[in-house]
Amino acid sequence: MTNLIKGPALFLAQFVSDEAPFNSLPSIVKWAADLGYKGVQIPTWEARIFNLEKAASSQSYCDEISAVCASHGVTITELSVHLQGQLVAVHPAYDTAFDAFAPLHLQGKPDERQAWAVDQVVKAAKASQNFGLNVAVGFTGSLAFPYMYPWPQRPAGLVEEAFSELARRWKPILDVYDELGIDLAFEIHPGEDVFDGTTFDRFLGALDNHPRCKILYDPSHFLLQQLDYLAFIDIYHERISAFHVKDAEFNPTGRQGVYSGYSDWTDRAARFRSLGDGQVNFTSIFSKLTQYGFDGWAVLEWECCLKHPEQGAAEGAPFIANHIIRRTDKAFDDFAGGTTDKTALRKMMGF
Repeated sequence: MTNLIKGPALFLAQFVSDEAPFNSLPSIVKWAADLGYKGVQIPTWEARIFNLEKAASSQSYCDEISAVCASHGVTITELSVHLQGQLVAVHPAYDTAFDAFAPLHLQGKPDERQAWAVDQVVKAAKASQNFGLNVAVGFTGSLAFPYMYPWPQRPAGLVEEAFSELARRWKPILDVYDELGIDLAFEIHPGEDVFDGTTFDRFLGALDNHPRCKILYDPSHFLLQQLDYLAFIDIYHERISAFHVKDAEFNPTGRQGVYSGYSDWTDRAARFRSLGDGQVNFTSIFSKLTQYGFDGWAVLEWECCLKHPEQGAAEGAPFIANHIIRRTDKAFDDFAGGTTDKTALRKMMGF
């Protein structure tokens, strides 16, 4: 039996820059392929390597992009709309910070910025269809997150109203994805309103269990919250459509815990690490995803507070490859079996 999980793949967002080989799609894809990656997840906001407007409107452009990747033996795994998805829902407290995610002419104009973000996410659905993909990935944005900790006491109905509004913004988008046959897998991520299983349930409920509302599973965010990331797979495996392979560690002290006291990343109790340097049990994760039939891509997202990204990427490809399970089509005790018929079975039970 062939492998269910595909990979290794690499999310390019953290690597694109003005320096070669990271400043054009052909060169960054060749670099990734030379490291052993078979797929790339493309950040659709990165004009240095991708043009979302063209991808949404031109099949020939998508064919050209696919051909560039294929020439190096690499497949496009998903299109990412993390930054644009964030701007679909922004609490005013974060307006200034998230302006950096939008074009200059929209900064300081939250309503126009939000309309642009919706258009971008919709175009990603059309582009995904042009590429023959069946899932895109992104963020939900946040309206309630500033009130995550219940002090001062939240007014009754605030959370419900926030999730109702979040769903109101996302349902028309998800309807377009449904028409085009594309899942939208939201990364469950602190800072977003959907940051754990309970908040995903709230969001999904407000969306009337929309069939295209799916999950981008990233265990690092769960470990940092001290959530059971293996049980999460048991509960939500039918909604998991994408997978970020990212490591993390949680080392509480007498001075800080999950919230980490506003410390810089290197000084935090909860911090991201390169694959194999943290505490995430990837052997069990790959086993559970295989058990439940996940057949998507295992995509490295490099975020590490210590290790250089190029070293993390170089080490990540073999790490993922070594964790992908070739699922057996045999039972370990087949050698001891025999043929039986109904009469024999009934005889064994004394009938």
